[in-house]
Amino acid sequence: MTGRHAATALADLLERENAALAALDLGGAAAMLAEKQQAVAALAAAPAGALPAAERRRLAERLRRLAEENRLLLEQGLRVQGRVIGMLVQALPRPAAPRYGAGGAIAPSGTAPLIVSARA
Repeated sequence: MTGRHAATALADLLERENAALAALDLGGAAAMLAEKQQAVAALAAAPAGALPAAERRRLAERLRRLAEENRLLLEQGLRVQGRVIGMLVQALPRPAAPRYGAGGAIAPSGTAPLIVSARA
């Protein structure tokens, strides 16, 4: 794969991921992780010297801009996800103080534990 092709493929992927993140489609963005890792590896392995300096600078600037946008959108997505989790936690009923049975042991409350996952 040429450096031009690898850089363009990574940039195109970042544009798709950024669109998903802007739409708060965190699952869709996360699904692109393996493809993004492969694109980064392909770019790292591609020979860059064959490109004219002006084109290398143009591609590098495009990748820098998209990577910065990607970072900002990822941070925004994490903040939104954190707020959603916080709202869910606030909505959960607070457990009552433990009750003790006749033998002095804590009596079962009759409620099952609740598990919340933060995975997208």
